[in-house]
Amino acid sequence: MPGPWRGVLHRGALQAGRVWDRPMTAYYLVAGSAALIAGLGLVMVYSASQIQALRYGLPSTFYLRRQVLAAAIGLVLLLSVGRMPVRWHRLLTYPLSAAVMLLLGLVQVPGLGRTVNGSTNWLALGGPFVLQPSEFGKLAFVLWGADLLARKQRHHLLGEWKHLLVPLVPGGLLLVGLVLLGGDMGTAVILCAVLLGLLWIGGAPLRLFVTVLAGAGVLAGVLITTSGHRVSRFACLGASDPGPGDQCWQVVHGLYALSTGGLFGDGIGASVEKWGQLPEPHTDFIFAVTGEELGLLGTLSVLGLLAALCAGGLQIAARTADPFVRFASGGVVTWIAVQASINIGGVLGLVPIAGVPLPLFSFGGSALISALYAVGLLLSLARNEPSVRTALAARRGPGVLAGVARRPWGTGHPAGRRHRPGATAAGSLRTRRH
Repeated sequence: MPGPWRGVLHRGALQAGRVWDRPMTAYYLVAGSAALIAGLGLVMVYSASQIQALRYGLPSTFYLRRQVLAAAIGLVLLLSVGRMPVRWHRLLTYPLSAAVMLLLGLVQVPGLGRTVNGSTNWLALGGPFVLQPSEFGKLAFVLWGADLLARKQRHHLLGEWKHLLVPLVPGGLLLVGLVLLGGDMGTAVILCAVLLGLLWIGGAPLRLFVTVLAGAGVLAGVLITTSGHRVSRFACLGASDPGPGDQCWQVVHGLYALSTGGLFGDGIGASVEKWGQLPEPHTDFIFAVTGEELGLLGTLSVLGLLAALCAGGLQIAARTADPFVRFASGGVVTWIAVQASINIGGVLGLVPIAGVPLPLFSFGGSALISALYAVGLLLSLARNEPSVRTALAARRGPGVLAGVARRPWGTGHPAGRRHRPGATAAGSLRTRRH
């Protein structure tokens, strides 16, 4: 490469590095990417759900109105949670966990639990309003696991296996078991991924992950081969035609939607596959409808925004000296990244369809509210850094972000350490043992 171009690229890399190391970068990256994902999600929920609503004799805006209501509730939570000091999150951990466990138990009570598509994961609240406790189970587990491991790290106990695994692993498996009682395999997988993520950040040795993944692989193989329904799910991986009895109908038509969108898509509202070809166009397959209507650029935009959100969360975890902030940020990022991968992987035919929503994007009130709460948590954790609080105080002004930026409720903030120049997420995210 010619010398002048090499110099330009070098200066550009240095400038990008300086921007990335600024105190406010992660804060605005999380806030901005989450706002754009949720905003575009509302547009796509309306576009993808109109035909579904009309098919059931409902107004075309039925699903949109419910999603807007959930977004409004989630936004209030985000703004409130984003202003809370970290110690308040830790105080709310155990009441929230107890409430989630209670709700998951109530789901199994006849007359209270509601069954949809063979899974009993919803709690009837009266009329059309339902609550899915398992969505809040992810949030509760992240907070509980982060608080537990942070307390143990403060007393230098994470170097011992029994303190690293107990009670984190039994508690996580109890939550997974309650979720599996309702048949929600997708959420159970996400919870297991969050558990492994917390253990990795806590400094668990590599041999533990090798053993766990090997055991999980053997158990998954047994569970798959002993169930005809599960075998049919895995038989559709990489399918290019519906197959006997149209068992791979959803996967194939999801790929049809993505492939017909081209580079720029057919336009908002112009999807053909949502006219009955895709059974859940506004939830499980909203990414496919997005590809058909907004094209490759639209889907890449969604992927880029999700990646930016996760990158911002990792930056928050990497910069902090507070172990709770590190564990909680890493847990939220694991949750969002794994859930998005399962949803998009199902649309692409790379993993079995698990029925989990695309975070902040798919239709689903409980999922949207819990995800917005998680974004507010990330913003609150970002402000734990003294340099971020100083920058926010200097930039206070009108607007939504300014409401989040005001001084947190309560007094006293955990001490934080300024980011050491040159530190990276890979080098400072995981707890190191001495």
